Amino acid sequence: MGSPEHAYPVVHVTGTNGKGSTTRMVSALLRAAGMNVGAYTSPHLGRVNERLAVDDREISDEELAAQLAALAELERFIGVEPTWFELVTAAAFRWFADEAVDAAVLEVGLGGRYDATNVATASVAVVTNVELDHTDLLGGTRALIAGEKAGIVKPGSVLVLGEEDEEIAGIFEAEAESVGAASVWRRGRDFGADGVRVAVGGRVADLWTPAARYEDVFVPVRGGHQADNAAAALAAAQGFLGDVLSEDVVRDGLASVRVPGRLEVLRRRPEVVVDGAHNPAGAAALGAALAEDFQAARRIIVVMGTLRHHDPAELLAGIVNERVVSVVACTPPSPRALPGTAVVEAAEAAGIEADDAGEVADAVREALSQADEDDLVLVTGSLYVVGAARRLLSPG
Repeated sequence: MGSPEHAYPVVHVTGTNGKGSTTRMVSALLRAAGMNVGAYTSPHLGRVNERLAVDDREISDEELAAQLAALAELERFIGVEPTWFELVTAAAFRWFADEAVDAAVLEVGLGGRYDATNVATASVAVVTNVELDHTDLLGGTRALIAGEKAGIVKPGSVLVLGEEDEEIAGIFEAEAESVGAASVWRRGRDFGADGVRVAVGGRVADLWTPAARYEDVFVPVRGGHQADNAAAALAAAQGFLGDVLSEDVVRDGLASVRVPGRLEVLRRRPEVVVDGAHNPAGAAALGAALAEDFQAARRIIVVMGTLRHHDPAELLAGIVNERVVSVVACTPPSPRALPGTAVVEAAEAAGIEADDAGEVADAVREALSQADEDDLVLVTGSLYVVGAARRLLSPG
């Protein structure tokens, strides 16, 4: 292929939660600074095209088909059959090179060290946080998972480290020293978000980096955690450009951010919110957002489905409060799905009324039938569930 991943500088983003949002924010800031930016994210919610974008334009069917056709003989050359994710990643690298992007912002698919995206050499490596997820593949402790994610740090790179736990942060700092990274910027010491408060449609916060402070910046995505993601993205953009971003670039860039499937409001009266939280830390962040961003909702009806290796009881523990009156379980459209009956058992054990509606569409319809105009229907537990709900409620 001619190593297209080396045709442009890269910002590489990993983390248990928030890496997709941070990838979109870094991309938006670099675009606002006048750059032609490729962005690679995963998973997709509706169409595979969502994963590949240049200047916020998704790859067309024709362009994607052309890239995949060019890779059709790859197995013959390398002697092994590439995985689906490897092929899509290769297509992204190739398309970004064809489009002559000034920069590519890449979201890790899983882990970091052995992820397909890690053939790129990042100028800036971003780590949002480290929590327990995919323990069957990455290891059963946060330290083991951190060791995998630290693999994206490369010689000469700037490491933007959002994880604040000293023990876990030490793993990344040791990796940075071992490979010869240029510098390590840590949340709370070199960058951060202060004065975070709820605004209509998102958050307002004071964001700061090693070189600048920006007051009252609007971030148009819900949840207090998104201000932290914005701070990490801002640090990454500054580290990548090697210069202070202007006030206009910061405000215009972040104001343009959209993150589908993350605390996304699809309907009003009743309000329908979808969020792809699928691990305990993500569920806790979702629970905090329900309390802060959606105070007006009288009752909450939860539609939940999740995959194997995820404990629905842990997810429910993060979001359940006195306003959650029922759970409508479903089975995600995935071969790795956990049966909806397991969600029902977890909900009933927590003292919440629950039933299994089967497919996602049926679960959403059931929840809507239970909801009054002042209620909130929350669809969560898996991005597969969120994607199916979005296709039902936002066709086209």
